Amino acid sequence: MQIAQLYGHYELLIRWNQRMNLTTVKPGPETVIRHYCESLFFSAHLPAAHKTISVFDVGSGAGFPGIPMAILKPDWRVTLIESGQRKAVFLRESSRHLLNVSVLSQRAGDVVLETDWLVARAVDPAEVLLNVPRLAPRVGLMLGEDDFSSIQGDNRIAWSEPVRLPWGDRKVCVYGICST
Repeated sequence: MQIAQLYGHYELLIRWNQRMNLTTVKPGPETVIRHYCESLFFSAHLPAAHKTISVFDVGSGAGFPGIPMAILKPDWRVTLIESGQRKAVFLRESSRHLLNVSVLSQRAGDVVLETDWLVARAVDPAEVLLNVPRLAPRVGLMLGEDDFSSIQGDNRIAWSEPVRLPWGDRKVCVYGICST
């Protein structure tokens, strides 16, 4: 079931990407690794204390890491936040069969709801951190090692040890909790 859901999203992504720029990664193994495998790895390492949690995927774009996260963890409530209207339309279409996914087509700074976790990938980490703890007390980021170095000194966040992605491109998953 989960593999079929991931493949359904992949097929839709490839079709829609021919008409609008959802991703620059070429279809095939690179897309599977860089988008789906990385998102699943990130989701599997998110330290959730409860079986049911709520997550905001900030700047979701084509649905990463939010869609694979929602498929991997069907008990989690995942909200995809995307300010680009065309991308938000894609997100609604690609998640309409996922009952644990909702889409907000607005900027994270305009969101007034609260959640357990903020997560992001391919978004400026400093922008995401502007919303902690207003939107959530916990944050998870998938980013390059250098990007993590630039935010690691933020004393508002107690970071866990980075988890290196196994594909060797100097990316890490980091998870933190607001310490203020």
